[in-house]
Amino acid sequence: MPVYVWAGVDFSGKETKGEIEARDEQTARLLLSRKKIRLKKLKTKPKDIFENISFLQPKVRTKDIVIFTRQLSTMIDAGLPLVRGLDILASQQENRTLKKMLTQIKTDVESGSTFAEALKKYPKHFDRLYRNMVAAGEVGGILDNVLQRLSEYMEKAQALKAKVKSAMTYPIIVLVISAVVLSIILLFVIPTFAKMFADFGSALPLPTQIVINISNFVKSYFLVMVASLVVFIFLFKKYYATNKGKYVIDKLLLKTPVFGPLIKKVAVAKFSRTLGTLINSGVPIMEALNVAAGTAGNKIIENTIKNVKASISEGRSIAQPLSESKIFPGMVVQMISVGETTGALDAMLNKIADFYDDEVDAAVDALTSMIEPFMIVFLGGTIGSIIVAMYLPIFKLGSVVGG
Repeated sequence: MPVYVWAGVDFSGKETKGEIEARDEQTARLLLSRKKIRLKKLKTKPKDIFENISFLQPKVRTKDIVIFTRQLSTMIDAGLPLVRGLDILASQQENRTLKKMLTQIKTDVESGSTFAEALKKYPKHFDRLYRNMVAAGEVGGILDNVLQRLSEYMEKAQALKAKVKSAMTYPIIVLVISAVVLSIILLFVIPTFAKMFADFGSALPLPTQIVINISNFVKSYFLVMVASLVVFIFLFKKYYATNKGKYVIDKLLLKTPVFGPLIKKVAVAKFSRTLGTLINSGVPIMEALNVAAGTAGNKIIENTIKNVKASISEGRSIAQPLSESKIFPGMVVQMISVGETTGALDAMLNKIADFYDDEVDAAVDALTSMIEPFMIVFLGGTIGSIIVAMYLPIFKLGSVVGG
């Protein structure tokens, strides 16, 4: 449907403007008159020649969705109808992609769809957890409270993701810089020394000869090495995309000495926060466990949570299969057991999530402080060894001349 740009005066006499989607100009005028807008100007919005080229459109970030969720919660809590709230938020958006998305959601809700059904068209931005919570909020008549919880959940989940990302960024940057520096030395610096040493006419020290041989190998097979790395990354991603590959690699990651405990803590924090928020919002426990399993981020932990679902269907507790899995720490299992017994499972899960958020903070700090000196020693030691190996023949020549 075409989009019309309008300007006018609202029922309070305030100058206002915006955009509206309608079948034709007459329908647009009718819709605006129903909103008590006295029109001054109405015209068809000019076509954006790049609107169908997706990569040229602005991206919708998680932060944008969090702000939208919080604002919509406030509007509904203040008594505004859902459609009116969506209309206001859509008209205020500067991000064209988000504006178009909210306008379509508003149109779908006006046409009779529930809010949760309208969100299904955008699974990339409104995931299963978001849609399930909204659906529960609509059924229970507490949509404003649910949206408030959702915005808080998303903010904490984003903060957790940022912590893990920051832990991985530093070593990756150092490794990339190390690879670039070593490549430059081996491809351009060492060959210059090799030409100079060729005129000496005597055997080179073993460390120098080893470095020159490595340089010759890298120079001869550099493109092959780069191509092999690209192929390896491609095949690794393909393998990890399969259920078997994800299971094998995730199992290995959990057993790694440094990253394994961090991955486990992040997964426990995600699971606890997700399940607690869903239960608190009125989502049925079986569906809540399905959604929580998908947010764990590790196939082994995901399978453990699915076993919990099967256990509940057989009449057992949540804590029992978690204890049998040996993956969830004993403290977590005990707290969940207490939460089930007292009927305050959602509150207990949120306490676990808060505790493990702090644990992830401490683990990230420890990991960073441990990796930093290791990377410095590795980079300095490697480059230092190459420099010493290259100067050994010069020292040898100097001693011969001096003698």
